Amino acid sequence: QVQLVESGGGSVQAGGSLRLSCAASGRTSSSYAMGWFRQTPRKEREFVAGISWGGSGTAYENSVKGRFTISRDNAKNTAYLQMNSLKPEDTAVYFCAAKTSFISPSNAQGYAYWGQGTQVTVSS
Repeated sequence: QVQLVESGGGSVQAGGSLRLSCAASGRTSSSYAMGWFRQTPRKEREFVAGISWGGSGTAYENSVKGRFTISRDNAKNTAYLQMNSLKPEDTAVYFCAAKTSFISPSNAQGYAYWGQGTQVTVSS
């Protein structure tokens, strides 16, 4: 019902910046709260940031507060994750997701629709 496609990943030096985009399609895609998660081979999928359907409410994982900013442009059916001051530990595959359950934004089980992921690699 809701299709999500991430883009904007790549390789950067520590301290650099990237902006990830998540293009959504579907009649009601703009009605969902959105989230960004990341995953490495050694770790479980980890919450990064979330944003309410209207864009006024946001939440961040503690390690990215002050460095990452989540936003959305409903007219473009797109969510964004601006990542600044990147660190090697930020290296992961980043996924966007649409929230479909009234549950903590950090709980991946509350998101029914997921993108394919985009690789972010930060070198030291």
